[in-house]
Amino acid sequence: MMEKHFRPGCAVVFGTALVFVMPVVPARAQWAVYDGANHVENVLIAARTLQQIDNQITSLANQAQMLVNQGRNLASLPLSTLSTLQSTISQTTALLAQAQNIAYSVQSVEQQYQQAYTSVFSGMSDGALFSQAQTRWQNSVGGFEDALKLQARVVGNIPSDSSAMTQLVSASQSSTGALQAAQAGNQLMALQSRQLSDIQAELAANDRAADLERARQVANEAGAEAQYQHFSQYDAYVPQAVAIPSSGY
Repeated sequence: MMEKHFRPGCAVVFGTALVFVMPVVPARAQWAVYDGANHVENVLIAARTLQQIDNQITSLANQAQMLVNQGRNLASLPLSTLSTLQSTISQTTALLAQAQNIAYSVQSVEQQYQQAYTSVFSGMSDGALFSQAQTRWQNSVGGFEDALKLQARVVGNIPSDSSAMTQLVSASQSSTGALQAAQAGNQLMALQSRQLSDIQAELAANDRAADLERARQVANEAGAEAQYQHFSQYDAYVPQAVAIPSSGY
């Protein structure tokens, strides 16, 4: 038998059949391929994601702080001097209402002033003139007494005003929010307004006393003129001869 050699990939004819002999490819190892561009893209995406998370955390922290600040701004001032101020004003008002004889009333002034100060005329009797003069004197004395009482009240308010002012200034400086600071400022303004009211009341009382005294002096001059008219209406004194009885010596 003759030995034949065949080359790979050749077809051999055996009879009527064709036999194809396929080449044998040796097996090779599979290696992973590194994609640098894809890796860089993934790193950038991760960095952007972390930045977004960080921004969200910062935003939430700012919102939380804003809510805390709003809570502080809405917190009310624990100190209130309103009741003390109202009590002091009530005491001053009560003193003004206790004004003697001629009250702080337009109607009262018109009526009593007309009776005691402007109705002096020469046709009045000496008794009526004396009664009016006594009424005017009582009004002047009462006016000065009322002014002194009110002055004592205003001076007596100074210690409590000083204490309240110290507390309010301290509360304003230590306030935790806008509302507390505003409320402390409002109470300080209320205290100053009440002090101004005290000064106004004191000035009114002093002026009242001075006006009553000036009116008394003017009315007394009119009363003195009326009394002089009474005296001048009497007949003048006419001297007469007086007989002296003889003593017998």
